[in-house]
Amino acid sequence: VLLTFSFGPGFFALINTGIKYGYKPGSLLALGIVLSDLFLCIVICLIVHFGAISLLHSEKAQTFSAIIGGTILVAFGAFFFRKHTTTKTEETIAVDYQAPHPLLMILKGFLINRFNPTVWFLWLGNVTAISKSLDYSLVKMLLFFSLVLCATLAVELTKVYLADKIKKFLTDRLMTAINY
Repeated sequence: VLLTFSFGPGFFALINTGIKYGYKPGSLLALGIVLSDLFLCIVICLIVHFGAISLLHSEKAQTFSAIIGGTILVAFGAFFFRKHTTTKTEETIAVDYQAPHPLLMILKGFLINRFNPTVWFLWLGNVTAISKSLDYSLVKMLLFFSLVLCATLAVELTKVYLADKIKKFLTDRLMTAINY
């Protein structure tokens, strides 16, 4: 539930992309975010499985990941903070807002989510909690989290769909405020 309804950088990127480019590019961004979650889930499941959990609980490792992830997120935020957003009519969107290449949208979603330290800690908490309750079998864990990620993708796609539908109600001023 926390994963699907969190209000972090991924959420705002999804909403912004859905409004600016529409459903298809937004859905590709959502796919990148979920692929990043899948990557993190597998990495943390393997770390727990092979007993290196103390590395993840290390204060130095947490501080290092928070500094690196925070720096990257601040850079993304600074880029979007400087960007002025204008809303367009349906006719001018196709002309003015050429959606980025599909692979770039997937990569953007992957990187935004991958470098968010909160996502790492969320997955660490989920994996360690579930590993204790499922009599820890790596196969059971991966099956369980695959189902969780399918539900997450469905919710992310719903967010993009709704963002695409509300764009006609948004003004330039409101979009600038949302970006900030």
